[in-house]
Amino acid sequence: MTTPRRITPTNPPSPEYAFGYRHQPRSGNEINGLGEPDYRQPEHVFHNAGTEPIEWQALDDFFGNISPWPILRHVVANAWQLRNKDGRTARHRVTFDDEQSAAAEMKERARTLGAELVGITHVTDESLFAGHSVPYTHAISLGLSMDREEMAHVPQQRAAVEVLRVYRAISRTAIRLARQIRSLGWPARAYGNPNSTDVLHIPLAVSAGLGQLGKHGSVISKEFGSNVRLAAVLTTLPMATDQPVDIGVEDLCRKCRRCVVDCPPGAIFDEKQLVRGAEKWYVDFDKCIPYFVKTDGCAICIQVCPWSVPGRGPSLSDQLLAKRNS
Repeated sequence: MTTPRRITPTNPPSPEYAFGYRHQPRSGNEINGLGEPDYRQPEHVFHNAGTEPIEWQALDDFFGNISPWPILRHVVANAWQLRNKDGRTARHRVTFDDEQSAAAEMKERARTLGAELVGITHVTDESLFAGHSVPYTHAISLGLSMDREEMAHVPQQRAAVEVLRVYRAISRTAIRLARQIRSLGWPARAYGNPNSTDVLHIPLAVSAGLGQLGKHGSVISKEFGSNVRLAAVLTTLPMATDQPVDIGVEDLCRKCRRCVVDCPPGAIFDEKQLVRGAEKWYVDFDKCIPYFVKTDGCAICIQVCPWSVPGRGPSLSDQLLAKRNS
């Protein structure tokens, strides 16, 4: 049995690139709303699943074109299985005694299908990209952890293969859960593409109580830290919703600088930033994405996070909250 350990990237590549724009696109930070005092919905910047043109499309295309086959095969397989992301809804509608029992059954079904984290929330403007709408009222947010030993190889290809493998697996869970909900007579659609489509998975996961936003811009869950990948099922099935949780992430991130120090391009801010009217943790897009492309998706920041050490999260949360309360 291996001993849980903190991951330290081995000789990560320097932030020097063999590619660049002839005509530099508008800053991704500007598109994301960095420094804006008023709320607005987010816009696509990078990754849009080919649904609309984006400012950084050339780099997005380049990223896809240089992906090696071990990574690409999971992308292709996921795209193929997502042909079943929605479908016909059964004519006969099954009803539940109340919204609590409906939520409990959907969560149990999700776990049986392979999800390790499950939460339910309402679909709101904050979870949709600007200009997009969906005919659903509720979202079932799903999470699945990655193999820690495989992720020890960030930011190299081996870790990237694990990331896409888990995306494919949690996507399959979402597809099967959506199919089951449709068989009960309720419309449902699986969102299992790691590329952005209509919805933003992180706001859904935070709202559904799967975890909190960390300094590195990813969700930190109590059980697995940020060593998780997300998917979702959107539906009209009325269900009791979960609430956002406070597991002590703010207490850790305010003092911890691990991801800041280990980020090769220096993309992680040490303090919260004003983004579209809210103070929040934010990652510098213009610094992060070129390195992300160079290193098959990087992921250094989410793996060096002390909360991602297997088995450490629950006790760390208890310690942080106890210290705050005392």
